Amino acid sequence: QKDDDIEEGDLPEHKRPPAPIDFSKIDPGKPESILKLTKKGKTLMMFVTVSGNPTEKETEEITSLWQGSLFNANYDVQRFIVGSNRAIFMLRDGGYAWEIKDFLINQERCADVTLEGQVYPGKGAEESEK
Repeated sequence: QKDDDIEEGDLPEHKRPPAPIDFSKIDPGKPESILKLTKKGKTLMMFVTVSGNPTEKETEEITSLWQGSLFNANYDVQRFIVGSNRAIFMLRDGGYAWEIKDFLINQERCADVTLEGQVYPGKGAEESEK
């Protein structure tokens, strides 16, 4: 006999059935389009590095501003500081990760964003890193 029925949305992420993928939306010239569709509805984390040589407090303040801007644009992002110049941005819906990455790499103090093993240099990257 089954215990109480649990709504599908209340199941842990690893027990939910994967969302169907609409292959008509995949652009063969852009491998990111495949990742966007496969990460939709799944939790995803990205690393963000702050440029310069910030203290942990400065990193906290800068990334807090970025998180606030993303929140105002209706992106649900949680932020965790993991070093004096690094933070993790956790997204509930990984389908938006590339839009958020585009926002972050255009910030003056963003050195780079690491998303799905790929490092994207930011506006604040050293010229040698770009």
